[in-house]
Amino acid sequence: MPIANATPASTHTDPGTSALYGKITWRLIPFLCFCYLAAYLDRINVGFAKLQMLEDLQFSTAAYGLGAGLFFVGYILFEVPSNLILQRVGAKLWIARIMITWGLLSACTMFVSTTTQFYILRFLLGVAEAGFLPGVLYYLTLWYPTYRRGRIIALFMIGLPLSSVIGGPLSGWIMAHFDQVHGMRGWQWLFLLEAIPSVLLGILTFWVLPNHFQQAKWLSVEDKSQLAKDLAADDAEGKDSRHSFGDGLFNLKVWMLGGIDFSILLSAYAMGFWMPTFIRDAGVSDTLYIGLLTAIPSLAALAGMLIIGASSDRHRERRWHIIVPFIIGAIAMASSTLFSQSLVMTVVLFAIASAAIIGAVPVFFSLPATFLKGTAAATGFALACSLANIAGLVSNSLMGLVTDLTGTAHAALWAFAGCLILSCFLVIALPAKLVNR
Repeated sequence: MPIANATPASTHTDPGTSALYGKITWRLIPFLCFCYLAAYLDRINVGFAKLQMLEDLQFSTAAYGLGAGLFFVGYILFEVPSNLILQRVGAKLWIARIMITWGLLSACTMFVSTTTQFYILRFLLGVAEAGFLPGVLYYLTLWYPTYRRGRIIALFMIGLPLSSVIGGPLSGWIMAHFDQVHGMRGWQWLFLLEAIPSVLLGILTFWVLPNHFQQAKWLSVEDKSQLAKDLAADDAEGKDSRHSFGDGLFNLKVWMLGGIDFSILLSAYAMGFWMPTFIRDAGVSDTLYIGLLTAIPSLAALAGMLIIGASSDRHRERRWHIIVPFIIGAIAMASSTLFSQSLVMTVVLFAIASAAIIGAVPVFFSLPATFLKGTAAATGFALACSLANIAGLVSNSLMGLVTDLTGTAHAALWAFAGCLILSCFLVIALPAKLVNR
């Protein structure tokens, strides 16, 4: 669905320009994708640890849900400050700091013995990780014009489903094969071993990430000139974009985006944190097999992100590339409650839900930079993520509470599906002329 002031086709098809962005993509995106994979793995591996640690430590399901959710309290409180610091000191230093501190704190979870310790460490883990996702999204706006970001964000964010594709079987294998090695339980080894990549990648950040394309030694003078020209033209196309801190903080559209992302994350975290439990309840007891089966919805999500993101860029249309997947995902997730005792239907329906809901995430994250630039973009990305991540606390706490009260999480899943449908009205309220770039 092209718009009237679309960038000329030559910008998209010129071989020299395509080669330039291909070079940038190969240099930055695989590394950032692995960083996001490590981030999300350290965030959700507590879902696998739950299969052992609740019995070992005598935690209730509600206590686990609260602890898993407290991560997001720290994350929410420090999201905006963290992104503003990143804009000031540069991505290289700040992303490295984020990754190293969250890796060390995640490893410390192996020493937890009380609910209070669990709560404190999960909160501090959220503080440490705050700013990573919005920071990277802001960083990408310094390298890619708007019309290329749907696909690029999809490539970066495949780290999210990959964390389950790789992390699910890996987590199951660690818990099954390291249990009682040197007197430690499998869940303790899980937190220790899966924290190592985060720390190592954090150290590598100092060498891999330039703060700005002008500092990239692997770009020629001509490359930098072309990139500056493309970004300037993109800025001119978005001539009505806002730039100040206040424009990012007190912008109704940013708060609307926060509400949309809130609905996404209610469902995403329910699937990310609780999928091992859903599969166990459908009749699988072996942690290795549970890990392998959790990879299937994640593979579907990976495919959905790449297909929906590329389609959105190709048609230069954003709104319906979010609304249609939301409706499909909501129906699939609500329907899963009717087949909770069937392993095949559980996996299939959550695969459909993952492909649709998580598949729309890259398109969603291409929206803020269509009307925000500079400090406003850094603030807006962080604020939208902060508002949305309240869903992490709500999702995990509600899932735990509902499960304790009723024996199933069905009511929570129905509520989350309803939120996705309601958020479609927020998406349609965003002006097409503004966001379809």
